[in-house]
Amino acid sequence: MDRIEAFTTVISSMPMPALIIGRSRRVLSMNADACALLGHDGTGLHFTAIIRQPGPIAAIEATLADAEHRRSVYAARDVDRDFRHEMEVTPLRKDAAAGVLIVFQDVSDAEGLGQMRRDFVANVSHELRTPLTALLGFIETLGGAAANDPAARASFLDMMQHEAERMNRLVQDLLSLSQLESQKYSRPEGKVDLSEVIGEAARLMHNAFATMKDGVHFDAPQESVFLNGNRDQLLQVFRNLFENAMKYGGGSAQVRVSLPAREAILRGPAAIVDIIDRGPGIEAHHIPRLTERFYRIDAHRSREQGGTGLGLAIVKHIVGRHGGRLRISSVLGEGSTFSVVLPRAKNF
Repeated sequence: MDRIEAFTTVISSMPMPALIIGRSRRVLSMNADACALLGHDGTGLHFTAIIRQPGPIAAIEATLADAEHRRSVYAARDVDRDFRHEMEVTPLRKDAAAGVLIVFQDVSDAEGLGQMRRDFVANVSHELRTPLTALLGFIETLGGAAANDPAARASFLDMMQHEAERMNRLVQDLLSLSQLESQKYSRPEGKVDLSEVIGEAARLMHNAFATMKDGVHFDAPQESVFLNGNRDQLLQVFRNLFENAMKYGGGSAQVRVSLPAREAILRGPAAIVDIIDRGPGIEAHHIPRLTERFYRIDAHRSREQGGTGLGLAIVKHIVGRHGGRLRISSVLGEGSTFSVVLPRAKNF
């Protein structure tokens, strides 16, 4: 077996895209992953016919000239997603440029996680900065101009309590998200009566929004509906969704439960809980982003209402932990429907 055949055998078993380019600048061999990444099998072609990016081309040419190892970055796109690959250019022989081995490593997810982490820190900092700035201003005022003014002092203390409660809600939601992420691969196994959980969430909302003329209307199904789940987490799901409907959906919500014998995505018996409001509706371009952390349609209104921008992210994580799905649909001027799809228990 000659040298090229040996390298071909090696790269065919590699778990990442790899190819060999000879001193003639032609591709001597490619594995299947490299063919998929670069679009086709370029064996026998000049390497610039399949690698058309200046940075990678320059790295390959330089290594072919001096037999020194180099790195570059190869960018690719698949439908609607961008990919970045670290490209390693390694000479086949150290004494002369007999050819080079090219290996691609996908770093898209790692870079994406890094960007998510930076965005998360920036968002948390932004959310905390406003109430902290307000609190510092109130404290300064109470220590100065309002020190001997009882009416002003009482007003500022009320505002300080409001801002402190806002920060506390944010911290509690962040802790909830952190806990949920640590549990995402652990399915809950407890027995939960879905109707009972929804009924309690509805009662809590009636108490919290007693001044509103409508409220949460829930007609419980005739049969008992049991899930394998964590009762407290499911209660949090419906409280969050009911609260959103009350605050942003016109002050009322209709809750409907359907029980398909087989749900296509879950591939089995399911419980579908539709929370329907009659609010102004949500524009289509917002819907895919509603479950992102800190994403708000109207940031000012959300903060005024006490929202942290994390409620729907928490809902999505809890529903996902229970093996379910969250679906959102809306028609402008008519309202929105938030559908929680959960697998029904098989052993109850």
